[in-house]
Amino acid sequence: METNDRRDFLKKAALAGVSALVAPSLFGLDTPENVASPANSHVLSGSKLIVPPNKGLKISGTFLDEISHDIPHQNWGEKEWDLDFQHMKNIGIDTVILIRSGYRKFMTYPSKYLLGKGCYMPSVDLVDMYLRLAEKYGMKFYFGLYDSGKYWDTGDLSWEIEDNKYVIDEVWKNYGEKYKSFGGWYISGEISRKTKGAIGAFHAMGKQCKDVSGGLPTFISPWIDGKKAVMASGSKLTKTDAVSVQEHEKEWGEIFSGISDVVDACAFQDGQIDYDELDAFFEVNKKLADKYGMQCWTNAESFDRDMPIKFLPIKFDKLRMKLEAAKRAGYDKAITFEFSHFMSPQSAYLQAGHLYDRYKEYFQIK
Repeated sequence: METNDRRDFLKKAALAGVSALVAPSLFGLDTPENVASPANSHVLSGSKLIVPPNKGLKISGTFLDEISHDIPHQNWGEKEWDLDFQHMKNIGIDTVILIRSGYRKFMTYPSKYLLGKGCYMPSVDLVDMYLRLAEKYGMKFYFGLYDSGKYWDTGDLSWEIEDNKYVIDEVWKNYGEKYKSFGGWYISGEISRKTKGAIGAFHAMGKQCKDVSGGLPTFISPWIDGKKAVMASGSKLTKTDAVSVQEHEKEWGEIFSGISDVVDACAFQDGQIDYDELDAFFEVNKKLADKYGMQCWTNAESFDRDMPIKFLPIKFDKLRMKLEAAKRAGYDKAITFEFSHFMSPQSAYLQAGHLYDRYKEYFQIK
């Protein structure tokens, strides 16, 4: 392109941009169906689906990640959290799960025990706030146990028993007897396969949770050691030494047999296996849960493990495929990690609100 032609082109492009800003009617942008205000931004005309709608298992629970390991804080106050609970309620979420009550020295509530161990004082009591909001919106709150970080350093889950002896008793006394929304416990150690000390730790902590609370339900959310089970801090997206379906069934059969009397449900994370492996692994998970009298949940991850950027909201079709596989397998419940960052209309990630819209379209939620 000649210099003069290029200048003319740039001038015309700039004028077109200005015109779009000052006279949007010239481009049809000010018509009611094209203007997205806060009041109508999530009720505009939907996409034309070419797949059957409403064939997946609806998400009815979400983790609350406020002691984060690898995603950024959104620094919300109670006003923002109240609005998020409204958005959750709108799509049928009835269960919220504190993913961990503390991680290393950071805490979600002013634990006298953990403060005595050198942990940092939080500015607000998030546990109390979540329990109040859960009561307000008719939800059940599951308390996630404390994570000292020693398991991640040593590979031995039994380190987590000692601190949680005190945390479980403390939390039940301070909150469990006060709030009807306190609905259960999340044993927060994330494991896969033959983790050292896992059966003993899950059993000890699960038993104490049930004993102190009169038998309230407990659950775990381990990960499947599939091809995408790689370290978040690394650059690789896949690995070659992935577990087979047969190995997975054998190893988790041994774990379930040792914990099923004190752990009521298992929600395997669904993001570490490929999409064409979902049915095979989900069928085994359901068979194992049925055999040992446990509920079979899925942790339908709403963040994308397939991208080099860790972590962004997932492509809707990927989430749809995972929820449809859970429905085919006859799973009991779908929870997600995690609504507020990756599905909420007020998330720091713009894509999250779009995922919320696509989810509502697919499940025909008004």
